Amino acid sequence: MTMPAWLDGRLRLPAIASPMFIVSQPELVLAECRGGIVGAFPSLNARPPGTFEAWLRRLRRELTDGDAPFAVNLIVHRTNARLEEDLALCVRYEVPIVITSLGARADVNDAIHGYGGLVLHDVIDDRFARKAIEKGADGLVAVAAGAGGHAGTLSPFALVQEIRAWFDGPLALSGAIATGGAIAAARAMGADLAYIGSAFIATEEANAEQAYKDMIVASSARDILYSPLFTGVHGNYLRPSIVKSGLDPDNLPDTAGSQMSFGDASGGRKAWRDVWGCGQGIGAVNKVVPAAALIERLATEYHAALRRLAA
Repeated sequence: MTMPAWLDGRLRLPAIASPMFIVSQPELVLAECRGGIVGAFPSLNARPPGTFEAWLRRLRRELTDGDAPFAVNLIVHRTNARLEEDLALCVRYEVPIVITSLGARADVNDAIHGYGGLVLHDVIDDRFARKAIEKGADGLVAVAAGAGGHAGTLSPFALVQEIRAWFDGPLALSGAIATGGAIAAARAMGADLAYIGSAFIATEEANAEQAYKDMIVASSARDILYSPLFTGVHGNYLRPSIVKSGLDPDNLPDTAGSQMSFGDASGGRKAWRDVWGCGQGIGAVNKVVPAAALIERLATEYHAALRRLAA
């Protein structure tokens, strides 16, 4: 397995905090990077116009070489009207890591490689993984069953082993990872990095309603529902939030969204604003804490798991 030395050497834990729509904003990203893991956010979280550049400028100004690098998630699907503008800003500010989603584009990868940036592309199966690498992605985020938000259906064991049969580059694994032991397990099965999302929603820095954070603390894996209804793409959501929005999670409409939609951070569709994405790992989350405290717990558990394996 191959990880860039500049990345591996700056991480306290082999982990990326996943970019979550609405939730991941500069305060959370800064706390994650200062804690020693890659902090990430979707460019579409930055609204109104000019906000994305302001966020990039702030991250470049406040993070140091002693912190972990940050990442930006770009939706490269044709429905994202902001892609070209946001890509140009990523190039201008030399974003260290760009995570691309919903389509692989060689021109996007070439632009990021032009300044030495690293491109990771998220995939839900081996076929999409091969396409991403063919288009020039440096590495992959394997989104397995149980991941929050838009997620796949394959077991992490199956997904990682199929990808590792032919790919030796950077590989992150997403799917119900909320403990240090799970980070160690991801490494043991062949991933370089764990990709952790839902646990960071229940942190003080997360841009989420207190009710959302409290619902995560009160919920467990059985409270997660997988559905394509809300954005046109299958994803995992908190059942209580679906109930709260006025729908019956056991009797959702048969017709899924006809087109992909990524909503608006200021409102619009119910998805992400009123119906809350979440992964199956939240049984490990029992209180709202600062991001630094969560990373400290993960680190303690991770090293304890390594000691158990060594013994």
